[in-house]
Amino acid sequence: MTPTLDAHPRRSVLWSREHRLTTIGLLLVVTLVAFENMGVATAMPTLVADLHGLALYSWPFTTFLIASVVATVLSGRMGDRRGPAPALLAGPALFAAGLVVAGTATSMPMLLAGRALQGLGSGFLLVAVSLLIALTFTDRERPVIYAANAAAWVLPAVIGPSVAGLITVSVGWRWVFLGLVPLVAVGVALLVVVVRKLPDHVPAAEARRAGVLPAVIAALGVAALTWAAQHPSPLALGYGAVGLVALGLALRKLLPAGTLTFRPGLPTVVASRALLSGAYAGMEAYLPLTMTAVHGYGPALAGLPLTITALGWSAASGLQGKFLDWSREATLRIGFALVAVALVGFGFVSQPWCPAWLAFVICAIGGAGMGIAMPAISVLLLRYSPEGERGFNTSAMQLADWVGSALLIGLGGVLLAVVASAAHPSPAMAILVAALVLIALWGVRVTSRWPRKV
Repeated sequence: MTPTLDAHPRRSVLWSREHRLTTIGLLLVVTLVAFENMGVATAMPTLVADLHGLALYSWPFTTFLIASVVATVLSGRMGDRRGPAPALLAGPALFAAGLVVAGTATSMPMLLAGRALQGLGSGFLLVAVSLLIALTFTDRERPVIYAANAAAWVLPAVIGPSVAGLITVSVGWRWVFLGLVPLVAVGVALLVVVVRKLPDHVPAAEARRAGVLPAVIAALGVAALTWAAQHPSPLALGYGAVGLVALGLALRKLLPAGTLTFRPGLPTVVASRALLSGAYAGMEAYLPLTMTAVHGYGPALAGLPLTITALGWSAASGLQGKFLDWSREATLRIGFALVAVALVGFGFVSQPWCPAWLAFVICAIGGAGMGIAMPAISVLLLRYSPEGERGFNTSAMQLADWVGSALLIGLGGVLLAVVASAAHPSPAMAILVAALVLIALWGVRVTSRWPRKV
């Protein structure tokens, strides 16, 4: 890498006259989605009990996931045909409608309908935001806006659960949803102004389009795998296997050719997102359980290492945003290496003979790895994507993220059921960590091979 440190790259890029309004609108929407994401998990036990839906506890999350997968693919298709404007406006509107429906829900079906609307809004936004960044910021400037996006998640990650818990206890869980609606309206108003300034979109004559049916099949496949992992049984093994096959067939239509074989270039970028997100999600999902069951931490402290992850992620992302001329191929490879180190540390922490404080160290290292690798993936995706296929490739990248995370979190659930238990997870975690470390090291290997010319 040959870094060049600008005097004020963040200030000049984000707050220049041509970028200022876009920056404010994007960061506001990202922050609100992050607050909702963190807050709902905290309020969920109370609201599900209030609606007499404990038997359906995981369905608000599953419904959100299914809707997000479908909307992500539709948003990519729409973006390549008509540009980011339609999804950029529809996403927050659907998200706000979902907040209202969920916040006024009087039954579990109504809550699930609200969560589906939120999932649709979130899925539309994920792709549209990426396409807006592609149109607004140059290749060299994009690391800065990705650093700002990462920073927008820090405050919600640090205070979101506590604020949601306070709101739930003091004024009721409904305001975890309803309290965000006015702020979403402000974000939509800002984005309307931004959208009006975008150039007219000219669709490419030939571009790959993702089909709606494969998107639905992929969503159902992810849902089946997630549900099977959460409810292990012989029956779950059967429909989980069916879901895996269906997902594999759908992904052949939804991912760039060569993704599953790690072809250098765009396929490697998309595959890297699956490997990186899946490996780290596998640790994040089971670290709180490890802290509780193995080291005796209470619920409030068990998740504290994940706060360190958010801080390390933001700090490293901010650092890569300062050095605009760093090789993004190299930073992606370094990110994988740091995540591999963190996963090895998690293997130690998962055993009762290891001191629990090591969890805080590994989360700082792993968060730093994610903080420099994830922006690199986003930058490289746009760099390797033809303009007319950016929507398709962005949706493919997000799908790869969800699928990788679902598979590896599911693997942990299966291992807990087969070789250990939630009360004594150490044997299962040892096997899981071995798989996660191998995946991270494979990421280091495949990201060392790139085309000679972009």
